[in-house]
Amino acid sequence: MSLNNTVTRVKQALIILATPCLLVLSCSQKKSEPDPVKEIVTVPYAWDKFSMGVDLSYVNEIEDYGGVYSDSGKIADPFLIMKNHGANTVRVRLWHNPAWVSEITGGKLYSDLYDVEKTIRRAKDAGMAVNLNLHYSDTWADPNHQETPATWVGLDPSALKDSVYNYTLKILNYLKSKGLTPEMVQVGNETNPGMLFPVGEVKNDNWLPFGALLNAGIKAVRDFSASSEIKPKIILHVAQFQHATWWIEGVVKKGKVTDFDILGVSHYSKWSTFYRMDQVTQAIQSIRATYNKQVMIVETAYPWTGSDADEYANIIGQGDSIRGYPLTVAGQSAYLKDLTQAIVDGGGTGIMYWEPGWITSPMRDKWGTGSAWDNCTLFDFSGNILPSADYMNTSYDF
Repeated sequence: MSLNNTVTRVKQALIILATPCLLVLSCSQKKSEPDPVKEIVTVPYAWDKFSMGVDLSYVNEIEDYGGVYSDSGKIADPFLIMKNHGANTVRVRLWHNPAWVSEITGGKLYSDLYDVEKTIRRAKDAGMAVNLNLHYSDTWADPNHQETPATWVGLDPSALKDSVYNYTLKILNYLKSKGLTPEMVQVGNETNPGMLFPVGEVKNDNWLPFGALLNAGIKAVRDFSASSEIKPKIILHVAQFQHATWWIEGVVKKGKVTDFDILGVSHYSKWSTFYRMDQVTQAIQSIRATYNKQVMIVETAYPWTGSDADEYANIIGQGDSIRGYPLTVAGQSAYLKDLTQAIVDGGGTGIMYWEPGWITSPMRDKWGTGSAWDNCTLFDFSGNILPSADYMNTSYDF
């Protein structure tokens, strides 16, 4: 998720809570254990035909801090809840060495390999495919932030390529040893300006250094696939459709990167210049026709309310609705159904919702306590699944 347009505003708006209890989580509430996965529920779509994805990267941490999820008032495993409402894919981010997280949590790491292992296991136990999102950074990677992992800083281009290759291969081999091979791998996250700065930054229209790093990660996935029963599809990732055409042209024609399967796009209406659904359809059609690649929206969201459950300022607020889609549960549902149909109409192969489970809780991040996304989740302020989540179970006109 790209936070670059909002970090300053969010920092200024933070109010550190005086107590660990938030609006909807009482200190006296006893945490109940989620129901175990009891059965694999059949969903309308196979992940390799049309991916109905949900990014659940925060869920382990939120539950550790007392967050509780429910369906029709019954507490349950959020992975199973998502599956029951049509999800067939779980997306999960991996940071290289997020040591900074332990300073906030009192020593525990999240979005490291072992947290990701837990997330993938939960996804596979619930019968879902996995999109492993490699940030190649110790922290958030987005169009304004592509920081090289601390242990790789100062490496020359050749050594950095080797590090990308070896790291990617090591991660996949480790997950394979646990029976957790992902079905998709994102080589980078929202890499509009390149990755692994300064070596992989696109400057003066020179895409080759960036392309070399992408190709190193891609080669690792392909080499892994040669001896793996599961052969992960490779996703490259750009933020916003208004950037997708020039970006893929730069990557393919100037960066010499051709061996990938899917162009993944972040599409958030707040930061998009594509205001109509037919623009999304047309963009997907154009990319598919020109480059013969699958296209997915690998990050999206839309608010179900303009209100805020806590004192952590929301990233997308009351004034960020678009015409025809009010900030209501019905408006969120209509937006997601229309967007999904627009993807289908363009020949796209998936939609992935970013952090539908980032509900309010006593969890902290760099900028606040609670959630800056509680109005964009697929759960209400009490952690109960919203009916709008059933856009994933809807029958679309393929």
